[in-house]
Amino acid sequence: MTDITPAELKERQAAGTAPTIIDVRETWENAEASITGSQNIPLGELPGKLDDLEHLKNEEVVVHCKGGGRSASAKAFLQQQGFQNVRNLVGGMQAYQQA
Repeated sequence: MTDITPAELKERQAAGTAPTIIDVRETWENAEASITGSQNIPLGELPGKLDDLEHLKNEEVVVHCKGGGRSASAKAFLQQQGFQNVRNLVGGMQAYQQA
């Protein structure tokens, strides 16, 4: 699945069709700014949260971090765990805030 741009994500949110959004930044980063409706699961905690995310294996999931690096790792990890439709937010939170 291709990654998602901030503009596309904002359009989907405005239309009420936003996918599940997972913020893989640290909790303190999420506290500073977050995407409405996202859930915060820091990258290091992701393996321990797989059971909680099992129901999303066939759903569209968008992962994001500050700039795209950690979320690229999260995307690869989730795909290895059998998640079928994981997309990385291009440019991360920085790009989303500017879009």
